[in-house]
Amino acid sequence: MPNDNRNYFISGLRGGLPIGIGYFAVSFTLGIVMQNAGLTAFEGALMSLLNNTSAGEAAGTVIIGNNGSYIELAMSQLIINLRYLLMSAALILHIDKNLSLKHRLLMSLDITDEVFALSITQPHPLSPFFSYGVMCSTIPFWAAGTALGIMFGNILPAAVVKALSVALYAMFVAVVIPPCKKDKKLILVVASSMVLSFAFAKLPYLSKLSEGNRIIILTIILGAIFALAFPHAEEEEK
Repeated sequence: MPNDNRNYFISGLRGGLPIGIGYFAVSFTLGIVMQNAGLTAFEGALMSLLNNTSAGEAAGTVIIGNNGSYIELAMSQLIINLRYLLMSAALILHIDKNLSLKHRLLMSLDITDEVFALSITQPHPLSPFFSYGVMCSTIPFWAAGTALGIMFGNILPAAVVKALSVALYAMFVAVVIPPCKKDKKLILVVASSMVLSFAFAKLPYLSKLSEGNRIIILTIILGAIFALAFPHAEEEEK
Protein backbone atom coordinates (compact mmCIF):
# COMPACT_ATOMS: atom_id res chain seq x y z
CA MET A 1 0.00 0.00 0.00
CA PRO A 2 1.55 3.36 -1.01
CA ASN A 3 2.35 5.78 1.80
CA ASP A 4 -0.50 8.14 0.92
CA ASN A 5 -3.05 5.34 0.98
CA ARG A 6 -1.59 4.02 4.23
CA ASN A 7 -1.90 7.44 5.82
CA TYR A 8 -5.50 7.76 4.66
CA PHE A 9 -6.25 4.29 6.06
CA ILE A 10 -4.72 5.11 9.46
CA SER A 11 -6.59 8.42 9.53
CA GLY A 12 -9.82 6.52 8.87
CA LEU A 13 -9.02 4.08 11.67
CA ARG A 14 -8.53 6.92 14.12
CA GLY A 15 -11.59 8.84 12.98
CA GLY A 16 -13.83 5.79 13.12
CA LEU A 17 -12.72 4.54 16.54
CA PRO A 18 -15.05 6.79 18.61
CA ILE A 19 -17.91 5.77 16.32
CA GLY A 20 -17.04 2.10 16.78
CA ILE A 21 -17.05 2.41 20.56
CA GLY A 22 -20.48 4.01 20.43
CA TYR A 23 -21.67 1.27 18.08
CA PHE A 24 -20.52 -1.39 20.53
CA ALA A 25 -22.79 -0.07 23.28
CA VAL A 26 -25.82 0.16 21.00
CA SER A 27 -25.26 -3.20 19.29
CA PHE A 28 -24.87 -4.95 22.67
CA THR A 29 -28.42 -3.91 23.51
CA LEU A 30 -29.56 -4.88 20.02
CA GLY A 31 -28.03 -8.31 20.62
CA ILE A 32 -30.21 -8.78 23.69
CA VAL A 33 -33.28 -8.00 21.58
CA MET A 34 -32.06 -10.52 18.97
CA GLN A 35 -31.59 -13.14 21.68
CA ASN A 36 -35.19 -12.62 22.75
CA ALA A 37 -36.23 -13.18 19.12
CA GLY A 38 -34.41 -16.52 19.04
CA LEU A 39 -31.29 -15.61 17.05
CA THR A 40 -27.94 -17.22 17.84
CA ALA A 41 -24.72 -15.27 18.41
CA PHE A 42 -23.44 -16.32 14.98
CA GLU A 43 -26.65 -15.25 13.25
CA GLY A 44 -26.68 -11.91 15.04
CA ALA A 45 -23.01 -11.21 14.30
CA LEU A 46 -23.50 -12.14 10.64
CA MET A 47 -26.53 -9.84 10.41
CA SER A 48 -24.52 -6.96 11.87
CA LEU A 49 -21.56 -7.62 9.57
CA LEU A 50 -23.84 -7.36 6.54
CA ASN A 51 -26.27 -4.71 7.86
CA ASN A 52 -24.66 -1.92 9.84
CA THR A 53 -27.95 -0.22 10.67
CA SER A 54 -29.56 -0.04 14.10
CA ALA A 55 -33.09 0.90 13.00
CA GLY A 56 -33.05 -1.62 10.15
CA GLU A 57 -31.80 -4.47 12.29
CA ALA A 58 -34.20 -3.64 15.12
CA ALA A 59 -37.16 -3.72 12.71
CA GLY A 60 -35.81 -6.84 11.02
CA THR A 61 -35.43 -8.58 14.37
CA VAL A 62 -39.06 -7.83 15.22
CA ILE A 63 -40.20 -9.30 11.90
CA ILE A 64 -38.01 -12.39 12.35
CA GLY A 65 -39.27 -12.87 15.91
CA ASN A 66 -42.87 -12.71 14.63
CA ASN A 67 -42.15 -15.15 11.77
CA GLY A 68 -42.79 -12.50 9.13
CA SER A 69 -42.36 -13.11 5.42
CA TYR A 70 -39.23 -12.45 3.36
CA ILE A 71 -41.09 -9.82 1.33
CA GLU A 72 -42.10 -8.07 4.53
CA LEU A 73 -38.51 -8.12 5.74
CA ALA A 74 -37.11 -6.85 2.44
CA MET A 75 -39.65 -4.04 2.11
CA SER A 76 -39.08 -2.83 5.66
CA GLN A 77 -35.31 -2.70 5.10
CA LEU A 78 -35.73 -0.87 1.80
CA ILE A 79 -37.93 1.83 3.33
CA ILE A 80 -36.10 2.23 6.65
CA ASN A 81 -32.66 2.40 5.03
CA LEU A 82 -33.66 4.50 2.04
CA ARG A 83 -31.84 7.50 3.50
CA TYR A 84 -28.52 5.76 2.91
CA LEU A 85 -29.22 5.90 -0.82
CA LEU A 86 -29.47 9.69 -0.55
CA MET A 87 -26.27 9.84 1.50
CA SER A 88 -24.47 7.76 -1.11
CA ALA A 89 -25.63 10.10 -3.84
CA ALA A 90 -24.33 13.09 -1.88
CA LEU A 91 -21.02 11.36 -1.19
CA ILE A 92 -20.43 10.81 -4.91
CA LEU A 93 -19.76 14.53 -5.21
CA HIS A 94 -16.83 14.18 -2.79
CA ILE A 95 -14.93 11.36 -4.51
CA ASP A 96 -12.71 11.34 -7.57
CA LYS A 97 -14.87 11.06 -10.69
CA ASN A 98 -12.33 8.62 -12.12
CA LEU A 99 -12.49 6.29 -9.11
CA SER A 100 -13.02 2.69 -10.20
CA LEU A 101 -16.33 0.89 -9.75
CA LYS A 102 -14.64 -1.61 -7.42
CA HIS A 103 -13.73 1.12 -4.93
CA ARG A 104 -17.15 2.76 -5.25
CA LEU A 105 -18.91 -0.50 -4.40
CA LEU A 106 -16.63 -1.21 -1.45
CA MET A 107 -17.10 2.31 -0.05
CA SER A 108 -20.87 1.92 -0.25
CA LEU A 109 -20.87 -1.07 2.11
CA ASP A 110 -20.74 1.03 5.26
CA ILE A 111 -22.47 4.37 4.79
CA THR A 112 -24.27 5.12 8.04
CA ASP A 113 -25.36 8.42 9.56
CA GLU A 114 -22.16 8.77 11.59
CA VAL A 115 -19.81 7.47 8.89
CA PHE A 116 -21.40 9.80 6.33
CA ALA A 117 -21.00 12.79 8.66
CA LEU A 118 -17.33 11.91 9.17
CA SER A 119 -16.65 11.27 5.47
CA ILE A 120 -18.35 14.40 4.20
CA THR A 121 -16.02 16.60 6.27
CA GLN A 122 -12.82 15.12 4.81
CA PRO A 123 -10.69 16.97 2.22
CA HIS A 124 -11.87 16.62 -1.37
CA PRO A 125 -11.56 14.14 -3.01
CA LEU A 126 -12.38 11.52 -0.39
CA SER A 127 -9.90 8.63 -0.48
CA PRO A 128 -11.43 5.14 -0.53
CA PHE A 129 -8.70 4.03 1.86
CA PHE A 130 -10.00 6.50 4.45
CA SER A 131 -13.38 4.80 4.14
CA TYR A 132 -11.77 1.37 4.51
CA GLY A 133 -10.06 2.53 7.69
CA VAL A 134 -13.37 3.76 9.09
CA MET A 135 -14.99 0.41 8.25
CA CYS A 136 -12.26 -1.48 10.10
CA SER A 137 -12.95 0.67 13.17
CA THR A 138 -16.75 0.44 13.12
CA ILE A 139 -18.01 -2.84 11.65
CA PRO A 140 -16.07 -5.17 14.02
CA PHE A 141 -17.34 -3.25 17.06
CA TRP A 142 -20.91 -3.43 15.76
CA ALA A 143 -20.75 -7.18 15.06
CA ALA A 144 -18.89 -8.02 18.28
CA GLY A 145 -21.32 -6.02 20.40
CA THR A 146 -24.26 -7.84 18.81
CA ALA A 147 -22.73 -11.28 19.41
CA LEU A 148 -21.84 -10.47 23.02
CA GLY A 149 -25.31 -9.09 23.65
CA ILE A 150 -26.83 -12.36 22.47
CA MET A 151 -24.37 -14.44 24.49
CA PHE A 152 -24.83 -12.50 27.71
CA GLY A 153 -28.57 -12.42 27.09
CA ASN A 154 -28.48 -16.17 27.72
CA ILE A 155 -26.44 -15.76 30.91
CA LEU A 156 -27.74 -12.65 32.65
CA PRO A 157 -30.83 -12.85 34.90
CA ALA A 158 -34.13 -12.25 33.14
CA ALA A 159 -34.74 -9.01 35.08
CA VAL A 160 -31.38 -7.60 33.93
CA VAL A 161 -32.01 -8.59 30.31
CA LYS A 162 -35.39 -6.86 30.33
CA ALA A 163 -33.83 -3.74 31.83
CA LEU A 164 -31.04 -3.65 29.24
CA SER A 165 -33.54 -4.15 26.41
CA VAL A 166 -35.00 -0.75 27.25
CA ALA A 167 -31.65 0.84 26.33
CA LEU A 168 -32.38 0.31 22.64
CA TYR A 169 -35.45 2.51 22.92
CA ALA A 170 -33.37 5.03 24.86
CA MET A 171 -30.98 5.11 21.91
CA PHE A 172 -33.82 5.98 19.55
CA VAL A 173 -34.97 8.73 21.93
CA ALA A 174 -31.43 10.11 21.99
CA VAL A 175 -31.43 10.16 18.19
CA VAL A 176 -34.83 11.90 17.92
CA ILE A 177 -34.61 14.59 20.61
CA PRO A 178 -31.69 16.72 19.25
CA PRO A 179 -33.26 17.23 15.79
CA CYS A 180 -36.61 18.01 17.43
CA LYS A 181 -34.98 20.84 19.38
CA LYS A 182 -33.78 22.39 16.14
CA ASP A 183 -36.97 21.83 14.13
CA LYS A 184 -40.27 21.91 16.04
CA LYS A 185 -42.11 20.32 13.10
CA LEU A 186 -40.32 17.06 13.88
CA ILE A 187 -42.13 16.94 17.23
CA LEU A 188 -45.40 16.73 15.30
CA VAL A 189 -43.96 13.96 13.13
CA VAL A 190 -42.80 11.94 16.13
CA ALA A 191 -46.05 12.45 18.06
CA SER A 192 -48.10 11.45 15.00
CA SER A 193 -46.07 8.30 14.49
CA MET A 194 -46.55 7.30 18.14
CA VAL A 195 -50.31 7.88 18.05
CA LEU A 196 -50.80 6.05 14.76
CA SER A 197 -48.55 3.17 15.84
CA PHE A 198 -50.70 2.72 18.94
CA ALA A 199 -53.90 2.97 16.86
CA PHE A 200 -52.67 0.39 14.34
CA ALA A 201 -51.86 -2.00 17.18
CA LYS A 202 -55.33 -1.67 18.81
CA LEU A 203 -57.91 -0.96 16.09
CA PRO A 204 -59.89 -3.82 14.49
CA TYR A 205 -58.48 -5.20 11.23
CA LEU A 206 -55.39 -2.99 11.48
CA SER A 207 -54.24 -4.83 14.59
CA LYS A 208 -54.32 -8.07 12.59
CA LEU A 209 -51.55 -6.78 10.33
CA SER A 210 -48.10 -8.07 11.15
CA GLU A 211 -45.59 -5.79 12.87
CA GLY A 212 -43.52 -5.50 9.70
CA ASN A 213 -46.46 -4.49 7.50
CA ARG A 214 -47.52 -1.87 10.06
CA ILE A 215 -44.01 -0.38 9.98
CA ILE A 216 -44.02 -0.27 6.16
CA ILE A 217 -47.51 1.29 5.89
CA LEU A 218 -46.92 3.91 8.59
CA THR A 219 -43.53 4.89 7.19
CA ILE A 220 -44.96 5.46 3.71
CA ILE A 221 -48.06 7.31 4.91
CA LEU A 222 -46.32 9.59 7.41
CA GLY A 223 -43.37 10.20 5.10
CA ALA A 224 -45.65 11.23 2.23
CA ILE A 225 -47.91 13.44 4.36
CA PHE A 226 -45.16 15.40 6.05
CA ALA A 227 -43.03 15.63 2.91
CA LEU A 228 -45.96 17.37 1.19
CA ALA A 229 -46.87 19.46 4.22
CA PHE A 230 -43.35 20.58 5.08
CA PRO A 231 -41.15 20.38 1.96
CA HIS A 232 -37.45 20.79 2.73
CA ALA A 233 -35.82 23.77 1.03
CA GLU A 234 -32.28 22.95 -0.09
CA GLU A 235 -29.65 25.55 0.68
CA GLU A 236 -27.74 26.88 -2.26
CA GLU A 237 -24.14 25.70 -2.45
CA LYS A 238 -21.35 28.08 -3.13
